Amino acid sequence: QVQLVESGGGLVQAGGSLRLSCAASGSIFSINSMNWYRQAPGKQRELVASIGSGGSTNYADFVQGRFTISRDNAKNTVYLQMNSLKPEDTAVYYCHLWVIATTPTTLRDYWGQGTQVTVSS
Repeated sequence: QVQLVESGGGLVQAGGSLRLSCAASGSIFSINSMNWYRQAPGKQRELVASIGSGGSTNYADFVQGRFTISRDNAKNTVYLQMNSLKPEDTAVYYCHLWVIATTPTTLRDYWGQGTQVTVSS
């Protein structure tokens, strides 16, 4: 069993910053890719950023240069540093991890509970 706990969302003015965290716990052998998605009201969930087990990163065009994804493998935690926030960044942000569990040894994905980010103009 693996649990994900997200934190760091909130209300911020345009141009401000927030840092999201997602900590995984439980029967974890290793974590492959770690991703952040977001879903705004009335819109589909979209990929924001991803980071591989080796540290390679990818970003959606709409956050390129403003957001930074990072991971701490010792803490099984992924972060999303969000700078220069815009009102259109308002959404619920979800972490998504591909985890190899210990017992049984399986690879499957897990979603965080979501954290609200609201950017006021």
